[in-house]
Amino acid sequence: MTSTNITLSSKPTLNNLADGYLKFQLNQQTTAVLSMRHTQEAIIVPVESITSMPNMPPCILGLMNWRSRIIWVVDLPRMLNLESLDYRLRQYNVIVIQVESLVLGLVVQEIKGTTKFIVDDIHSPIGQVASSLVPYLCGCVVQEEEILLVLDGQAIVQSSILRSD
Repeated sequence: MTSTNITLSSKPTLNNLADGYLKFQLNQQTTAVLSMRHTQEAIIVPVESITSMPNMPPCILGLMNWRSRIIWVVDLPRMLNLESLDYRLRQYNVIVIQVESLVLGLVVQEIKGTTKFIVDDIHSPIGQVASSLVPYLCGCVVQEEEILLVLDGQAIVQSSILRSD
């Protein structure tokens, strides 16, 4: 009778506990991620498909039709007080997010794909990034010599910048 040694790893595999995130460039210098829990879709839309609205904050690009719903579209870098997008673009990279019943289109420079990491990898953003960004972040993750901003979808959709009251 032979005995088989089974070694149990005390560290669970990354794929089992890791949360999924959509990775994108906010602007030339800034890479960020958003939880897949809030992400509905990442799409490329022609500039003409967004209808600008008068008397709105500068970060609000306008309205667009998404799956037979009219949603607000926001220049996310501008909302976060970062370098704004190039307005000579012919198309926008839009991340459609939903937090509870609120749906919003976030325009970013470039969508990079998906990534995974565990919650323990997320560190406090205080001292790492501009203080104006902190209210919109869950934290930041250092990955392969870059700092990823972990955006808080709920804080973005509930931002006072987007409210007219």
